[in-house]
Amino acid sequence: MTKQNPDFEAKEAKPGGGLKQIFIVGPPNVGKSLIFNRLTGKNVSVSNYPGTTVEVSSGVSPNLPGFEIRDTPGAYSLIPITEEERVSREIILAHPDALFLHVVDAKNLRRMLPFTLELLELGRRVILVLNLMDEARRYGVVIDTEALGEALGIPVVATVATKGEGLDRLCAVIRDGVTALPPVPAIDYPPEVLQVLRQLVPSSTPLVPARIVSPDLLEKLPLVERTELELGLRLARQRYADGILSEVASFPAVSQTGFSSFLNRLTMNVWTAVPIALAVVYFGVYQFVGKFGAGTLVDFLENDIYETYITPPLTTFVERVIPSRTLQDLFVHDYGMFTLGLRYAVALILPIVGTFFLMFSVLEDSGYLPRLALLLDRVFKKLGLNGRAVIPIVLGFGCGTMATVVTRILETKRERIIATLLLGFAIPCSAQLGVVLAMVAQRREIFVAWLVVMVAVFMALGMIAAKRVPGRPPVFYLEIPPLRVPRLSNVLTKTYSRMYWYFVEIFPLFLAASVVIWLGTITGVFQIVIQAIQPVVQAMGLPPEAAHSLLFGFFRRDYGAAGLFDLMNHGRLNERQIFVSVLVISLFLPCVAMFAVMQKERGWRFAVGTSAAILVTATCVGISANQILRLLGWS
Repeated sequence: MTKQNPDFEAKEAKPGGGLKQIFIVGPPNVGKSLIFNRLTGKNVSVSNYPGTTVEVSSGVSPNLPGFEIRDTPGAYSLIPITEEERVSREIILAHPDALFLHVVDAKNLRRMLPFTLELLELGRRVILVLNLMDEARRYGVVIDTEALGEALGIPVVATVATKGEGLDRLCAVIRDGVTALPPVPAIDYPPEVLQVLRQLVPSSTPLVPARIVSPDLLEKLPLVERTELELGLRLARQRYADGILSEVASFPAVSQTGFSSFLNRLTMNVWTAVPIALAVVYFGVYQFVGKFGAGTLVDFLENDIYETYITPPLTTFVERVIPSRTLQDLFVHDYGMFTLGLRYAVALILPIVGTFFLMFSVLEDSGYLPRLALLLDRVFKKLGLNGRAVIPIVLGFGCGTMATVVTRILETKRERIIATLLLGFAIPCSAQLGVVLAMVAQRREIFVAWLVVMVAVFMALGMIAAKRVPGRPPVFYLEIPPLRVPRLSNVLTKTYSRMYWYFVEIFPLFLAASVVIWLGTITGVFQIVIQAIQPVVQAMGLPPEAAHSLLFGFFRRDYGAAGLFDLMNHGRLNERQIFVSVLVISLFLPCVAMFAVMQKERGWRFAVGTSAAILVTATCVGISANQILRLLGWS
């Protein structure tokens, strides 16, 4: 049994008070969100934590009546580094009467148990959830959950969230009630650590570090003393955790042989990891999303389905029931909601988004993305970022709006600003990227030239931002999960939920854009704007019709890209014009949704200034590319 800290005694929860709130806490990549989703199903809402841009999901479970369940951001400790960890700390401190499900990776329990000890020191009611038990068993890990629970004085439940194993028992433990506060572990902290703490707090304050150590307190110490204090606390908790685990668990040495270990070495060694990354980009992005999604699927949906079975009867029906040509144009013909907005959203964008999110879900579930982050860390450091930024950057190829939100995982404000700049300037979203890839796939030379220019803009912008944006250099740390064979059910569920979210967001915008275009057309406003930008379009060497697509791009970049794609399919663009148009639309203004998120995350000044700079950059690059290609004789 755990020794009781003499400064505190176990107390009973107030009669009739009940535990109404449950918080799921723990580090990233251990299945917290999956357990949350398994418990709550679809009864979920998402909101920002007060005073921050970090989202906290909440929901209810039919198996746990009377409880509200909340999924908190990933955290490794109560001493925060990222904004997510700070939010998790504030949630834990603000809810002393709540029940906390501390979810950990069972095979890495030794490294994660110190956070459990912090929660117990803080006096919180805790259930320790040992997730990923299937992987732990595969590695030969053996844990006596009953003995571990007795040693800690808290319930311990083993789960495999991907299969739903152990969740019924978890619900039963919660329903049975966890009323008594667990014993506070008597960790043997070094005298020098306690001496430093005693100098920082009143003499009447009990020396229980988790209850008194805070970021504000640490800021009072010089850097060296602060580092030594944090290290002393971590080592003492680790020794205590090791003492418990030596009696209740066994962790065999991880074998460095076998196919899994061989693959792991391949993806971690730079000489083999780079070719693997290039292969992922080529087969995953270029072939699967660009060729199959934006080519085969789009052709099938647009030509074989939409243009054959949907557009003709819709047009006939509208022309029959609506006599006015002006009102007919609102629904059908060139810019109608059904023939333009609906067609773009369903036949062009949906298959591209679907194939990208399917690929992303496979990479995510396989554990490859953190390895890609490690590989790119050195490159990203030159851009003022670190390998952790690969997650929002890669996600940006799916949806820039979502990726801008995900920049919250980055440690400093400086990194979040730089990442948002890169997302806005040089990262096309999946819908836009798929259309662009379909256009550049006509000739390999166009694809290579486009890729070189985009990488050059990305690197140049990042290096300039790294020098001009103030702040301290980033520190890189990231959990590297084992490589796994993705579970088809999880991959399809994630893909469906992301497609549903994206389509629900994009579909109304496409219809709204069609209405705005219709209004602009019948009032003559668009014609005035199109005439005004014709000199710029002409300087880029593009046909006059491209002005319409660029104007549509102000509403959504993928909307504009789809318009250029139409021009290419109808033979209105030669190879030089294809190259110039994909460059311009790839570097074009952020869509309305992304602009709104940029304003929310970074403020009006940043959003407007960045958008203006992007517009100028796209215009200059387009004009310059056209002139250079003319001189080279490329038509």
